[in-house]
Amino acid sequence: MNADRLLAHYEKIADAPDAIARLRRFILDLAVRGKLVPQDANDESASELLKRIASKRAELVKSGEMKPAKKILDQKKNEHLFELRNGWVWTTANELWDFENGDRSKNYPSKDQLVDVGIPFVNAGHLVCGRVDLSEMNYISRDKFQQLGGGKLRYGDQLYCLRGSLGKHARFLHEGDAAIASSLVILRPINHDVVPYLSCYLDSEIALAMLKRFDNGTAQPNLSSASLRIYQIPLPPLAEQHRIVAKVDELMGLCDRLEAARAGREAVRDRLAAASLARLNAPDPETFQDDACFALAALPALTTRPDQIKALRQTILNLAVRGKLVPQDASDEPASELLKRIAKEKARLVKAGEIKKLKALPDEEEPPFDLPMNWRWTPIREVASDRGQEVPQSAFTYIDVTAIDKERGVVADPKVLEASEAPSRARKITRKGDVIYSCVRPYLLNVAVIETDFDPQPIASTAFAILNGHGLVMPRYIWIVLRSPFMVACVEENQRGQAYPAINDADFAVLPFPLPPLAEQHRIVAKVDALMTFCDRLEASLTATAATRRRLADALLAEALAPVGAVQLEAAE
Repeated sequence: MNADRLLAHYEKIADAPDAIARLRRFILDLAVRGKLVPQDANDESASELLKRIASKRAELVKSGEMKPAKKILDQKKNEHLFELRNGWVWTTANELWDFENGDRSKNYPSKDQLVDVGIPFVNAGHLVCGRVDLSEMNYISRDKFQQLGGGKLRYGDQLYCLRGSLGKHARFLHEGDAAIASSLVILRPINHDVVPYLSCYLDSEIALAMLKRFDNGTAQPNLSSASLRIYQIPLPPLAEQHRIVAKVDELMGLCDRLEAARAGREAVRDRLAAASLARLNAPDPETFQDDACFALAALPALTTRPDQIKALRQTILNLAVRGKLVPQDASDEPASELLKRIAKEKARLVKAGEIKKLKALPDEEEPPFDLPMNWRWTPIREVASDRGQEVPQSAFTYIDVTAIDKERGVVADPKVLEASEAPSRARKITRKGDVIYSCVRPYLLNVAVIETDFDPQPIASTAFAILNGHGLVMPRYIWIVLRSPFMVACVEENQRGQAYPAINDADFAVLPFPLPPLAEQHRIVAKVDALMTFCDRLEASLTATAATRRRLADALLAEALAPVGAVQLEAAE
C-alpha cells in the first residue's frame, strides 16, 4: 500500500472536486480492509467474537427478547471481495444484527392520525449525520403506536434506509418509544460493542458495492431486507475494531479541519473576487481604469471554480451597457441622431404596412442610471420592432424555447414542421438579424440572435418577443443588453406569476434601453466577444485543472487501495 505517497501528493489534489469526500472514503476503505491500524497477534480472533455473538443471540431467543434468525441462501457467499488479514473473518449482516421486521406495511399514518405531542414517527429525513434527529418530528398517538405490528425502536438500534435515500443509516440514541416508516429497517445489534465499527462499514465503499449488487430498483431505488441480510462484512477482532474506530475518528477530525481550511481559502478568494468585481459594477470614474486592470490581472488567480466565471461574465455585460467597457469617441454620430434615423425607417415601414404604428408613450421616467454624453435612454420599442404574426400555410422552421442555445445566444435545434403540424403557439414572424427573447420564464435567459437564413422560413413561438433593429441597432448589442444584470432586474420587476412567471409583450416593449452610438456598438460588441473568449479560456483552464487533479486523486487512491496481490474491490457501476 502507498498511503504515504498519497499523503505526499495531497497538496496537489486538495482542491480537486470532492477531494475531502474522497479522502474520507479512502480512510473508511482502509479501515474495513484492515490497513488503517496495525494488527496485534494477541487479539482474540474475529471467529471467537462471532461465536460469542451467536451464543448471545441464542440466549436472547430463549428469553423471548429476540426471534430466531432467518435462514438465508447466499448464492455468492464464496465470492468475497478481497483477502482478509489474519484474525479477520467474512460474515454477513444476518449474523451481526437482528432484523426487527414486523408488519410495517401500514406504518405510515394518514394526516388525521398525526398528533402535536406523542410518539415520534421517524422517516429517512430524520437520519442526520449518523444519528436520529428528533427535531421537526411528526408524532402518532400512543394508541396508534400500540397497534403497530413492528417498527418500534429501542435505544441503540441502527436504522437503514431501503428506499429513496438508499443506504442512509443512523443510530437511535434516545430514551423512550419511537416508530419508523416502512422505508426503513431496524438493525438491532446483538453485541453493542461492534456497533461503532459497523457504522464505519455502512459508510464504506464495500457497503456501497453491496448495495449496488443487490439494489433491485429502477427509477426508484429499492432494496429488500432479505438482500441486506446477505451483505458481506469483513469483521476484525474486537480489540482491533476499537483501534480502528479511534483512528477513524482521529482522521475524520483531520478531514474536518482540512475541509474548514479549504472553505476558508475559498471564502477569502470569493471575497477578494467579489470586491474586485464590485468596484467595476459601481465604478469610480477616477479609479476605474486602474480597478479594471487590477481585476483582469487578479481574477485568474482568485478564480478556482468554473462556476465563479459567471460573475465575471455578468460584470462584463454590466460594464458594456453602462458605457464603461470601451472609450467614447467624440466624433461618433450621437445616439440622438441615430434615434432620428431609426424613427424615419420605422415611419417608412408603417407606411409600407410592414409594422404597426404605435401609440405615443407618456413622459419619460427617471433614467435608471447615468449614461455617457452621446448615449440615450429610450424604450425598447423605439429601437426595435416586432414583425407581427401569421398562421403557417406551408412547411416552416419552428423555433421554440427549447431550440435556444442560451450560452452561445443562437438557435441551435429548430424543427421543420408541416403546416398541419403547427402548434397553436407557432405564430411569430422572424428573420435573419432578429433577436428573440423568451417572455415566458424570462429568468431562464433564453435569448438568441437569428444568424441563419433558415429554409423554410422560420416562425417562432408566441413565447418570444421579436426585436428587429432595422439595421441601425446591432443584434449582438441588443443581446448584450437583454442578458445584462440591469435588464434582468427590469424584467423581474415587471413579470407576473409565481410558478410560471412571464412578462407580456407590451410591458416588455416599454422597458428602458441604453442606446450608444452605432460606431460604439461595434466597439462594445467586439470587446464583449473578446472578453467572453477570455472567460471561455479561463473556464476551460479551470475545468482541465480540476480534471487533472481528479485523475491524480483517482490514480493515487487506486494505487493505495490496490496493493500487489490483493483482490480488487468489485466495481460499482
